[in-house]
Amino acid sequence: MFTGIVETTAEVVEIIFEGTNLTFRLRSHLATELKIDQSVSHNGVCLTVTSLEQDTYTVTAVDETLKKTNLGYWKVGTKVNVERCMPANGRFDGHIVQGHVDQTGVCTYVEEVGGSWLFDFQYDSSIGNITVEKGSVCVNGVSLTVFNSQDDGFRVTIIPYTYEHTNFHQLQAGDVINLEFDILGKYMQKILAKR
Repeated sequence: MFTGIVETTAEVVEIIFEGTNLTFRLRSHLATELKIDQSVSHNGVCLTVTSLEQDTYTVTAVDETLKKTNLGYWKVGTKVNVERCMPANGRFDGHIVQGHVDQTGVCTYVEEVGGSWLFDFQYDSSIGNITVEKGSVCVNGVSLTVFNSQDDGFRVTIIPYTYEHTNFHQLQAGDVINLEFDILGKYMQKILAKR
């Protein structure tokens, strides 16, 4: 389980095609603190560390993951938001994030306003996912508060710290992003649908 509070970024340094899978080698200062078999969130996608070498490590994404996320858009040089699993005795600073991306969306608008940044996102609502005003959503692994919630989109404000310490400073209109909707909202939606 994750919280959506990104620890750092990692840079994709190699992409290896293995059948329908993609293996990524990433460089990060966290590499020396990782261990093989550890789950790490990459842009909100829970992936298992499969090997370690000094300041790099590898993870593999299977075909199903590639179909539901933006990992297939990664290139050598792509910066990825990284978060290790929450320790059992840790603080819960974000919201419950499973690392199981529900779907992708598209960034449709970016504007700097008074030192912060506004980002608008759209997604295919026919899949059944929703946001609510002042609710939580995870965008590329970052726990954010929704406003201007609509049937197929929403807006978030990014503070300077988050903008600088995640890959939000590289995000532009037209970019594909990973979305994990709030787990509590998904349970409520399922319960209400059975009535």
